[in-house]
Amino acid sequence: MPENTVIQCRRVRPEQDADIELPRYMTPHSAGMDICAAVEEAVILDPGEIHLIPTGIAISLPDGFEAQIRPRSGLAAKHGIGLINSPGTIDADYRGEIRIPLINLGKTAFTCSRGDRIAQMVVNRICRIHLELVDELDISDRNEGGFGHTGV
Repeated sequence: MPENTVIQCRRVRPEQDADIELPRYMTPHSAGMDICAAVEEAVILDPGEIHLIPTGIAISLPDGFEAQIRPRSGLAAKHGIGLINSPGTIDADYRGEIRIPLINLGKTAFTCSRGDRIAQMVVNRICRIHLELVDELDISDRNEGGFGHTGV
């Protein structure tokens, strides 16, 4: 997808969510677009709780692309707020509302308010593959070395 490619986006509830900013890049070199919460009233996430937060938007991705929904690093570092399925994937054929499954991994309650920037969306090309079942795989330098095999 060339730079400045246009992806269609619609407001799911235009009369209700016109005040919610559309996803946008916060700096010229940002990889992800910040996405805002379209909650009607503040949602309190107690430690360990999960809430599915509406964004009020839906998108139409071209075939061969996906959108990944990722946590915002500031919310994670300051409040312990993450996504329960990080990164979440929006497939090219999904046209429903983007909803963000926030989880509070912190030690104190967190309040998600209307318009808060709660996640980021990164659009990527995808490569569809076909698996071929074989009896053995080719050898690599790493081979079967697993977690921590190169040291600390």
